[in-house]
Amino acid sequence: AGSRASIQTALRTLLAVPWPSQRDVGSALQLLAVLQWVLSFLLLGIVSLLLLIYLLFTSLWLIPVLYLAWIIFDWDTPEKGGRRLPCLRRWTVWKHFRDYFPVKLVKTHDLPPSHNYIIGSHPHGILCVGAFCNFITGSTGFDELFPGIRSFLTTLAGNFRLPFFREYLMSGGLFPVTRRAIGYLLSQKGTGNAVAIVIGGAAESLSCRPGVTTLILKNRKGFVRMTLRHGPAGPGRPRHHPPCPLLGALLVPSFSFGENDLFRQVVFEEGSWMRSIQRRFQKMMGFAPCLFYGRGLTSCRSRGFLPYARPIITVVGEPVAVPKVENPSRELVDRYHELYIRALLKLFNENNTKYGLSESDELHIL
Repeated sequence: AGSRASIQTALRTLLAVPWPSQRDVGSALQLLAVLQWVLSFLLLGIVSLLLLIYLLFTSLWLIPVLYLAWIIFDWDTPEKGGRRLPCLRRWTVWKHFRDYFPVKLVKTHDLPPSHNYIIGSHPHGILCVGAFCNFITGSTGFDELFPGIRSFLTTLAGNFRLPFFREYLMSGGLFPVTRRAIGYLLSQKGTGNAVAIVIGGAAESLSCRPGVTTLILKNRKGFVRMTLRHGPAGPGRPRHHPPCPLLGALLVPSFSFGENDLFRQVVFEEGSWMRSIQRRFQKMMGFAPCLFYGRGLTSCRSRGFLPYARPIITVVGEPVAVPKVENPSRELVDRYHELYIRALLKLFNENNTKYGLSESDELHIL
């Protein structure tokens, strides 16, 4: 009788404990999803490299040797479209990742699968959350909004020299932001490919902070030249010939409203010694070290390295048609670069008041 009473007492005590609500569980899963993503991008590459170096001096030395042999054998794969695994885009973790902010993808025009596309992604922000969530994960419905289109995202070529990190990137559909890699995807992988390029790059990330809508774009013209080389006119056709409906690449602007609100950054003035260090590091390494912070792991009121939960709405704009010109002149590149900027400004001005900005907020292009 005593043991039965003890069991009953224990059960009553257990049932009296407040269990986490469904909302609490969902919030925890969202936080963990974002945590794994941030840690992967900030630490996976360097930690994997250090681990392999350590294993070289242990009885498990054969593992890094075999992996090094694999990397040598597989060296050119990132430049040839990578190894995109569609199943990874459907991971449930990406839905929790999406819901943390949340992230939303907005379509304004159709993208027929009879063409290839270069999507300019703006702004860069600190970690390109909007570009990653919309163009790499399937959580925001890209495949449903743009049927027949396979989305990819470019990143620094140096990332594909880091062990295991390169496999992680390629599996999601990331590949190097190089002329060879982009050209291969646009010319050797058929049609229906959309390559997203975060055009502002490291230089733009240095000025990223809440409320700022400044883009580094005036002298970024390589993506326009690449699009012209793969424009919609068929091979051998004169430029005035009507576009071929089965071939070609088009320019598409996109803007992620809220991207710059995810972190706080210490921004150094131009001409200061700290900005000079950042610029030199950027030239040497391809990316700029930013002093930024977000929320902490246990509380949104503490400081840490996780992004703040702020809505991100990525709007994909109207495609800009370009001719196919194997060796475009500087004047032609400038012309279509200007048309792209106009399309981007139009997209911004038509949507800024819908997604958290005021009519007085302007898009500044440097």
